[in-house]
Amino acid sequence: MISTSNVTLAFGKRVLFKDVNIKFTPGNCYGLIGANGAGKSTFLKILSGELDPDQGGVSVGPRERIAVLKQDHYAFDEETVIATVIMGHQRLYEVMTARDAIYAKPEFTEEDGIRSAELEAEFADMDGYEAESEAAVLLNGLGIDDSLCEKRMKELEAKDKVRVLLAQALFGNPDVLLLDEPTNHLDHRSIQWLAEFLFRFKNTVIVVSHDRHFLNQVCTHIADIDFSQIQVFVGNYDFWYQASRLILKQKQNENRKTQDKADELKAFIQRFSSNASKSKQATSRKKALEKLTIEEMPVSSRRYPYISFKAERPCGNVILEIENLSKTIDGVEVLNNLSLVVNNGDKVAFVGTDSLAKTTLFQILAGKMEPDSGSFRWGVTITPANFPQENAAYFKRDMTLVEWLGQYHTEGETFSRGFLGRMLFSGEESLKKTTVLSGGEKVRCMLSKMMLSNANVLVLDEPTNHLDLESITALNDGLVAFPEALLFSSHDHQFVSTIANRIVELTPQGVIDRAMGFDDYLASMDKTADKKKQSMAAAR
Repeated sequence: MISTSNVTLAFGKRVLFKDVNIKFTPGNCYGLIGANGAGKSTFLKILSGELDPDQGGVSVGPRERIAVLKQDHYAFDEETVIATVIMGHQRLYEVMTARDAIYAKPEFTEEDGIRSAELEAEFADMDGYEAESEAAVLLNGLGIDDSLCEKRMKELEAKDKVRVLLAQALFGNPDVLLLDEPTNHLDHRSIQWLAEFLFRFKNTVIVVSHDRHFLNQVCTHIADIDFSQIQVFVGNYDFWYQASRLILKQKQNENRKTQDKADELKAFIQRFSSNASKSKQATSRKKALEKLTIEEMPVSSRRYPYISFKAERPCGNVILEIENLSKTIDGVEVLNNLSLVVNNGDKVAFVGTDSLAKTTLFQILAGKMEPDSGSFRWGVTITPANFPQENAAYFKRDMTLVEWLGQYHTEGETFSRGFLGRMLFSGEESLKKTTVLSGGEKVRCMLSKMMLSNANVLVLDEPTNHLDLESITALNDGLVAFPEALLFSSHDHQFVSTIANRIVELTPQGVIDRAMGFDDYLASMDKTADKKKQSMAAAR
């Protein structure tokens, strides 16, 4: 169990939270949500002891161990993968290291024998003999092949390092598990494995995630950071969304009724205050008016951008034809004879464990990269717009956001300011320099650029990265409403399942192409996998 007592933190005049009192209990998973900048990661750091609050404190049960998903991908570069995972249980790793150091000595003294016996007993109490097998199971579930277990962390790709650090946090059955964006860089199958792991986990979990489907799967409670407070709701993300909207609507209705009553009393007082026969009634109504209070509605930190894509012209019958497209990068075959025809009305989600394959395909379609062989052809009626996963090249010049957006239209500065306001860059924020933008702000700029293109085919590579839940919801709704063709990739399950009507999975063995929704696709693939297992078992 972990709890907070009157935790308060402010940065200058900006108060993140004030007098927060929450008890996080075992057996529950708490989804910590809030707008970008609300203080989600900061609150996790306070809980872990990495950051001290201005006031108040954090209490943890006696001898309880807190595990944290590390964010520094280079901290363990000299360690092996398996050792990095076991280091998640620091005391176990220390005992293991000390024990191995004694056994490595050329001469074994009586003192060494006594000490090794003590270490062996402690090692056994912590299930140390199962440590390597438990670490291997975690790594395998997160998509790390057995062949990588003895490699140094510095030899791994960035996406694999993230998975190892996640396995490190999960290792050793911690009493309190703090996870900040654990689904980043995970494919859909790894996310599903993690969701099932956390569903079975018996201790306390506090997780920050922008994946709504994941939060719905794992969360028993939602801890919502807003109005400088943290309010806990029982239920998953969808329940919180409905409950919070209902609470807000009820407060608005109560205020409206109170205001109507106040207006009625004021009208009577104004009409009859000078009337002798009605003076007593007017006085009575004045007293009633004084007792009425209209609750001041606090300003939420949540803001939804306005995202709407409008095509200048509808698509014709021919959208995109890809023939035998191949590409090798650094000696690795990324695309192999890919052939595909995109039809009118298709909203195609590209999925698969190899994110490089999807990104490479989108870069080729955008004209940013040449294929080694094969070809592709857009239809004559098609105007594509592209959203790249890496967008740094668009923000190298030092200019204001008004100037930046002005590159993509001819309507003038007033138009730019209005458009940026709808994308949450209001007032002075529209004069912010492009060189200091956050990841989420850059994504909103790139989406603005796409909207101004009036394209009839949108190609988006992981557009939900860096966005908060509110912006993801707005983008999700905007793409659902878009009537023309889409090609996109995303690790956000709900995003894919609510938008796509066709799934294309890029695998090392080839392309799996199904005209169906994402949930139906996953169900069909699970059935196929089960049949393969049954046939293999029968063959044995």
